[in-house]
Amino acid sequence: MSYEYLVEAEDVTKEYVLGSMRIRALEGVDLEIRRGEYVSIMGPSGSGKTTLFNMIGAIDKPMRGKIYVDGVDITKLDAFELAWLRCRKIGYIFQTFSLIPVLTAAENVALPAIFAGHSQREATMKAIELLTLVGLRDRLNHKPPDLSGGQQQRVAIARALINDPQIVLADEPTGNLDLRTGRAIISVLRTINEERSVTVVTATHDLKMMGVSDRIVYLRDGRIERQETVADIELRRTAD
Repeated sequence: MSYEYLVEAEDVTKEYVLGSMRIRALEGVDLEIRRGEYVSIMGPSGSGKTTLFNMIGAIDKPMRGKIYVDGVDITKLDAFELAWLRCRKIGYIFQTFSLIPVLTAAENVALPAIFAGHSQREATMKAIELLTLVGLRDRLNHKPPDLSGGQQQRVAIARALINDPQIVLADEPTGNLDLRTGRAIISVLRTINEERSVTVVTATHDLKMMGVSDRIVYLRDGRIERQETVADIELRRTAD
């Protein structure tokens, strides 16, 4: 383990049983993610992107292997310890937004902070600050059905940041958005990464992510096929 790395995955293997079938979703994955890095995990459907995302985010556990988050092997944590980790160290952004429709934007963002023990006043003030950061100062009291897809995703980003996580995990964050809105969301994520030093990991099909990522990890059939930096891609384009 090294302080340089916020996430370290060692020999991570995951298998699912569907009826009489056994499906190997991950096969001996080794991955290190530096503090403050922006990493995009890419690959075709069924390659293991979401499974690896869920392992890093402590949403699921591997069948074999270890995953360290900030030096702690999360595969050994009990349910209470995992809940604490998810609440305070990891922020989640999902393709489907996962907002509570009867709550306002500010209430949706504040809720995880209240669960973490902050007062409603503190949580609300922080929610307003974050919604302002993502450009929604004039939508604080709007409920999700009254917001566009892009606005809902910005609310989800603000919610992911409410407890000052060390890492934000975004699963297909632009998957339900049009091209222009998707670019705007990618820009917001990169700004948060650069200005707040938050480590960002995305599981995505979106090639636009390549331009803002520090590193791209390509998965195929549950294995890391290759990794490359933006500099590697630019060198290859120049050579071509």
